[in-house]
Amino acid sequence: MTADVLPRLTAEVTAAAHPGATPCRCGAATTTLAHRADATVLRHAATVAKAHAPGTDPTALAVRLDMATGLPDVFLPPLAPAPAAFVGDRPVTLWPYGAPVDPEAPRAAPWEAAATLLALLHRTLPTSADAPPMRGPAKAAQAMARLREVLAGAGAHPAAPPLLRAWSALPAWARAKAPPESGRPRTLCHGDLHLGQLVRHPAPDGPWRLIDVDDLGMGDPAWDLARPASWYACGLLPPDEWTRFLGAYRAAGGPAVPEDGDPWPALDVPARALTVQTGARYLAKAIAADRPLDEVERSLIDACARMAPE
Repeated sequence: MTADVLPRLTAEVTAAAHPGATPCRCGAATTTLAHRADATVLRHAATVAKAHAPGTDPTALAVRLDMATGLPDVFLPPLAPAPAAFVGDRPVTLWPYGAPVDPEAPRAAPWEAAATLLALLHRTLPTSADAPPMRGPAKAAQAMARLREVLAGAGAHPAAPPLLRAWSALPAWARAKAPPESGRPRTLCHGDLHLGQLVRHPAPDGPWRLIDVDDLGMGDPAWDLARPASWYACGLLPPDEWTRFLGAYRAAGGPAVPEDGDPWPALDVPARALTVQTGARYLAKAIAADRPLDEVERSLIDACARMAPE
């Protein structure tokens, strides 16, 4: 992460919020919404700027922006149809501000809205003939590669073997080593669905919309249900919330699972992959911070151990 990302992105978001006004006199502060190796997101007034991960393909990103623009009932539409600028090799996109899910009110989480938006996305034909592949399995593979890098530098960790065994036990397509398995639906997918990917626009109480197009593309729609399915299977998502989510998805005609009956034949592999991915990310962060695993992190490692016992 280069040191000049924040000041350069601040200049971009301020200029986008106040075209032609130099310097800004609105009195609004520029706030940092996220600052990670894979994304830096700033807000100024009602405008948000995102510097995407280093090495992001700007052509594929432009296709994803175009698809999001064509789905205003599903995605928060970008303010520009292509990357607006570059900070080094990181493309910058511009967005209207939307109010996120309140992390202090987990019982009021918009599971029905998330499920309905996913079902609508999964039932929509792509607006581009060049729709890229959904990047969910690729992100799982990246998480495992990052964990291996951390282990190479820090040495063995007792939580690593269950993760590595569970990862090796997954089919090739879930590890980004092969196309999705035959016989499954192939639809537009978000690719990284969690509650942090929903905002209300206009803020604070407009309709819910999905954000983050980095992983948008064609793939198995079961992947978009995999994170809540994983958390439910690990005991981290209460059964009533999982039931709300799955029921709303089915009611909206989502094609990832049958209309009724057992959803797990469709969800099992993606949920296992997301369990390993999340566990790998948590373990890599814990090792880097030289701290023990917390209760949630241990539950994911325990789930991986059950998935692929010694």
